[in-house]
This record gives sequence, structure tokens and C-alpha cells, in this order.
Amino acid sequence: MKNTLIKMFFLFYGMLFTACVNDSTTALHAETDRPVPVSTETNSGRDLLYALQDQYRLVAKEVLPSVVEINIVEVIKQQIPPNRFSPFDLFNNNWPFPFNQDRDNNGDNDKPQEREFRKEGLGSGVIIQSDRNTYYVITNNHVVGNADEISIKLYDGREYKAEVVGTDARTDLALISFESKETIGAIKLGDSDLLQSGDIVFAAGNPLGFESTITQGIISALGRKAESGSQIGDFTDYIQTDAAINPGNSGGALVNLEGELIGINTWIASRTGGSDGIGFAIPVNKVKNAISSFIEKGRIEYGWLGVSISDLVNDQFSQMREDLKIEGKTGSFVLNLFRDSPAAKSGLLPGDFIINVNTFDVKDSDHLRNLIGNKAPGETVTMKLIRNGREMELSIKLEERQDEESVQGNHDLWPGLAVNRLNDEAREQLNIADSINGVLVTGVVQGSVSQSAGLKAGDIISKVNNKKVETINGFYEQLNSSSSDEITFRVYREGREFLLGLVK
Repeated sequence: MKNTLIKMFFLFYGMLFTACVNDSTTALHAETDRPVPVSTETNSGRDLLYALQDQYRLVAKEVLPSVVEINIVEVIKQQIPPNRFSPFDLFNNNWPFPFNQDRDNNGDNDKPQEREFRKEGLGSGVIIQSDRNTYYVITNNHVVGNADEISIKLYDGREYKAEVVGTDARTDLALISFESKETIGAIKLGDSDLLQSGDIVFAAGNPLGFESTITQGIISALGRKAESGSQIGDFTDYIQTDAAINPGNSGGALVNLEGELIGINTWIASRTGGSDGIGFAIPVNKVKNAISSFIEKGRIEYGWLGVSISDLVNDQFSQMREDLKIEGKTGSFVLNLFRDSPAAKSGLLPGDFIINVNTFDVKDSDHLRNLIGNKAPGETVTMKLIRNGREMELSIKLEERQDEESVQGNHDLWPGLAVNRLNDEAREQLNIADSINGVLVTGVVQGSVSQSAGLKAGDIISKVNNKKVETINGFYEQLNSSSSDEITFRVYREGREFLLGLVK
């Protein structure tokens, strides 16, 4: 973070907005049909303001009935140490506890006791569709993900018990449902791909518990990403808006001038915990893809390629990009592959630079991850890449991405390391003589075969399978060319050279 600490706050909120531009700011002469400029002495300017107000009212009237208040209860169990007196026990028929505990309980008081605490929370949601008497409400995973009890309150005060249909932490989306024989309107869905910075938007929800609140602003930016390492869902990009969003708005609606849902409000950047005019919403097109998955399977299924990837954009990678012949190209560099993954089965290799997926040019590693993750398991993608300076194409059938713990089983990662050019700066820092040539090991994945073999960051690999390597392209060419499953590295470390062997 910079000099100013910025805290990311999840919100329980909703957003609703409309605006209208009335084209009747000019009149026409009946005789000539020529526009007549509006006079400042007329009521036209005032009429335009009232027309805009009427449109705002129309949006609020149409959207607010589809935005709900979500109340949750999370039951937290806490262990109480044995033989510990609590004044609350005086009111629980335990007196004269603890004095007679051993006589009355046959030693049971030596065992830990468990107490339950009820933690309440509040958020927002949007009625997205219905199926007969079942109504589906989209919200944030961080609103209902750990809830033991869920109830929703409608705009008119009606309340219903609700249950979770599906949740997804990667996108921070969740779907809940409730039953009602009465007719309740669902919100209209917009198209978030059509949005532009400057568009008028509204946020609707229940900020700080103030029900059915609507605020207005514009789209400040598109394609925002959560900070790496934060608890905010990172498997999507976000719409940024200056419409006021506060705790309680999470899961609420961000809508356009037509009253169409264009996003689900999710988090804010704030110094105080309140609205600083920097709020973020999940684009509705991402929501559309999630709804059917939640209803059919209770979860979102992600396509899985089976690689660890990196961006080569900093100055420290300039020589590496030159070696790989990818100067001026955007894409994502393949560092490692998971054994038996779709990537490994289809012929993708460490050192490949992926530049295109299904005709979409890859901007960076986050973009590649989203392009793949948004595909269904079993779908085949066409991938263009650069290998050894030449473009080539692969078809890869994706599999389903498992939970993070399974995906990160590093013992299945090949080769489990990252390398860079041995340049003059590295030679000076590591005190490497000019007579030593090779590639510099810049990182070794914990738990990988490379770590088990004894490789360390700072090692110099001068030969692969007894073939000299002095460039990054040369290293990967030798690493990938062997038909054997045994790979040997000649390694220089602290003035000594030795051999290390790896098994694929």
C-alpha cells in the first residue's frame, strides 16, 4: 500500500439508478419544422429537470420491489475450558457450581464444554428469476456463505425464510431461494458488456440497515481487479462506481437508466469504512453465467487447464523476452504444468507463451485465467502460443477445476522452478565469475520435485542433460526435448559444481 492505508470493506448494499435525457429541449415551427433555441426565459430548463426526476422515480419504483433485505444468523460454537467458573452459571441451575461438580457429574466437568453464540448480519439481494412458487435471489457469498439461518424481507415488509442454493467464493456470488404463492416481480437483466465510463447508474440496497435505499452516480471505470492476496473474490473484474455504497449494500443491485441490472454491489475502497465514492460491482454477465450452475449443481464449475503462469512485463524480464522472441507480444508465460492435467495431455510445455484463446488475444495472466475459468469443463479450446520463437496452435479439452487445496498440490508440478537470464547485475550480487554461464534459478516451488532434488533460488544451471544452456529459450528447449523421464542439471552454487537429477 502507499502512504495512505486503504482498507477494503465488504458491503451489504444495493444499487439502483436511472436517468433520462429528454430530447424535447427544442421546439419546432409548424411552418418550417426548423428547431427553435430554448429561451432562458421559458420553463424548458425546469421542465427538463422534472422529466429527469420522473425518470429517476420510475427506475426506483421499478427496481426497489426486486431488491430484498437479507438477514442472517451464524451460530458460532466455542469451547469452554473445564472446571472454569462463570458468573453466568448462577442463572443456569448450576449453583453451587463449581463446588459440587465432581460429586454430581461423575467427573464430567473435566471435559471441555461447548457453548453457542448467535452472530447476526445484514445484507442485500436481488430477485433474479422465479420458477412457479420458488423465487431466486442473487447476493454475495460473503453475505450468506456461513449462515445457519437466512430470512429475506421484501420492499413492502413481507418476510420469508430462505435457504442457500449455491455459493462461490472465487466470484463472491451466492444464490438463495424462498417460497411464495404470491406474485413477486424479478428484476430485468441488462448487458454489462455494453457499459462505458460515464454511464449513469443507481445502487439499491440496505446500507447500514436503512431499507430500500437508492443512490445515484456514474460508472467511474470498468475492468477493475481486486488486490492480490485480499479476501475479495478475484475470479472476476469489477465495475467501479461513485454511487454511494456502504456496509449493508453487499449483494444489492447496480442498475442503469432503464432499471436493468448491470451489476451486484460487492465491496468498497475506503479509509473510514464508509462510502468514499469508490464502490465495486460484479458485472451482470458474470452473474448470468453463475445462476444456471447454482440451480443445476449448487456450485459454479470452472474450466481447468493445469498450469502455473506468470507475466513477463517488468524490466527484469527484458532479456528473457528477447530470448523467447516475444518482444512486443501480450500473453501469459507457462512456468510449470501439473502432471496429467489437460495442458500436459495436450502437449503444452513449460516455457510456452500463450497469446490467444479461441480468437481472444490474451492480455495477461489474469485474463488467461478468466478466459479458461469461464469455460465449461469438457469444452475444447483452441490456443495459440509461441514456442522456440515460432507460433503454433493446440486444441485442449478442459477439465473441472477442483478446490484450491487440490489444485495447489505442488508435488504434481513440473518442473517446479522459475529461471531468468544470468545478467551482469545478478553476477555482481551473487559474485559469479564471468567464466560461469547458464540460467539463474529465481524461484523453486515448495513441495515440488525441484525442491526435493535440492535446487535453490540463486543456483546457476549451466547444463541440461549434459547440453550447455546460456539462454532461457535454450534451457526450455533442452528441458522439453528429452524423450526420457529423467532430467539432469549441472548446477553451480557457492563456488562448486554438482549434478542434480529430476524425474518427470
